[in-house]
Amino acid sequence: MRQKVISKYLKNLEKHLADENPILLEAAKAFHDLDNIAYDLHLIEMDESTAWRISWWPLISVLGTFSAGKSTFINQYLGLKIQRTGSQAVDEKFTVLHFSHDKEIVTLPGSALDADPRFPFYQISTRIEDVAKGEGQRINAYLQLKTCPSDILKGKILIDSPGFDADSQRTATLRVAKHIIDLSDLVLIFFDARRPEVGAMRDTLKHLVADTIKRHDSNKFVYILNQMDATAREDNPEHVVSAWQRALSEHGLTAGRFFMIYSEEVAIPITDDSIREQFQKKRDFDLKDIYERIDSVGNERAYRILSALENTAREIDKIAIPEVWDALKRWKKFVHLSDVAMAVTFIASVGILAFYSGFLGMLIQPPFMEVGLGIFAVIMTIFHFYISEFFSKRIRKKLQKRRIELNLAENLEFAFDQNTTPLRIFLPITRPRGWNDRVHQKILAILEQSKELVQSLNNAFSNPSSNSSTTQTNDTVDDDTTDNVVGIKSNISDQKVNGSDPNDSIQ
Repeated sequence: MRQKVISKYLKNLEKHLADENPILLEAAKAFHDLDNIAYDLHLIEMDESTAWRISWWPLISVLGTFSAGKSTFINQYLGLKIQRTGSQAVDEKFTVLHFSHDKEIVTLPGSALDADPRFPFYQISTRIEDVAKGEGQRINAYLQLKTCPSDILKGKILIDSPGFDADSQRTATLRVAKHIIDLSDLVLIFFDARRPEVGAMRDTLKHLVADTIKRHDSNKFVYILNQMDATAREDNPEHVVSAWQRALSEHGLTAGRFFMIYSEEVAIPITDDSIREQFQKKRDFDLKDIYERIDSVGNERAYRILSALENTAREIDKIAIPEVWDALKRWKKFVHLSDVAMAVTFIASVGILAFYSGFLGMLIQPPFMEVGLGIFAVIMTIFHFYISEFFSKRIRKKLQKRRIELNLAENLEFAFDQNTTPLRIFLPITRPRGWNDRVHQKILAILEQSKELVQSLNNAFSNPSSNSSTTQTNDTVDDDTTDNVVGIKSNISDQKVNGSDPNDSIQ
């Protein structure tokens, strides 16, 4: 069943990528190889795939405070009134927007996303359940899917988030938001220029700013001060911008572009012609840059996927396997020490009791010796299995906490369980089942392949050698990949015009 489900998914994915981007096609095949490795190591279960952990389509997420104009911005960008707008929180769900040829906008429940590996929320209910017991069953309270006939959305997935102020403390909501941020190629973070009350928004700023600036991909975050038209009547509107910049700098954001925009449709009329012209010029300039960033996510998507391939392989090699290996060593150490302590205690107790009672000489004579050894073996066997399970449960709980702490997708507890069989405790081997030098070399080969694919992708957009024609400098990349690189640039450009849709490519 596992092979049937995963093979169908990867087959359709590879079919789509064969036409769009041959480099990502090779990446999909590498993910398939990682699946086999991770499954043999028991780091994923039968119904899982490492390829499901990322979005294979360009993903833009829109986060921010409620009433910051997120939905208005999305409606303006798409040219459709697909999202409800208002001065208060109007929607407390994460809304996934994707293109559909149907003219009508259709809204589907969150369970449609949770059960469909084509979208970036596949099995998100399980992750929510890990950090908030019982909330995984309420997936429809957190997510919804909307189809959109806007051509601008072709080849992209857009996510609108609920206002953080409305639910900033709910663990499940923060878990979904973190999942979105991890998968996104571009994260637009909106703030309301009309609400510069920094103290009341400290928690919100922490989630939206402080927790993101330390990330290795912090360049994908764009900070937007929206509804700037409200400051036009201020004696000095620059004070509003300065107040927000100070608030963000308090949470560590001291660099990066800060955009200032507003929507003409819902703007407060600016009567002064010179001020209106100044505000419009700034808004148009910043909107142009924002739209260009959105349009470029197709290229960023390719690098994100290759980075995910490398990170997943490295995560298995450098984090997951060492964590499981160390847990197995500790488990064996505790059980062995307990066995020895129990055996010594039992023998010493029986010996002392027999010595002082005068039965020592009788105990070492048959048949009393055979009976005594039998009783000793039974007691030690029962104790061994009990203590083995006792330490196994304790270490398993620590591994679960460790997995959540490290934000690992690999199931460390499952891999540990598969290595704690009753007989394995007596074997001298401590390394996880399925792990050996041959498997290690396979992972190293995937890591090397990911670097080569990045180089091939670079060659599609630039010519570092400054030669008149693009040349392949790495002999390990085959001629077919080199030939395919030439067509990638035009394919990506065509996609911006024609687009591609998850519904069209994976059925």
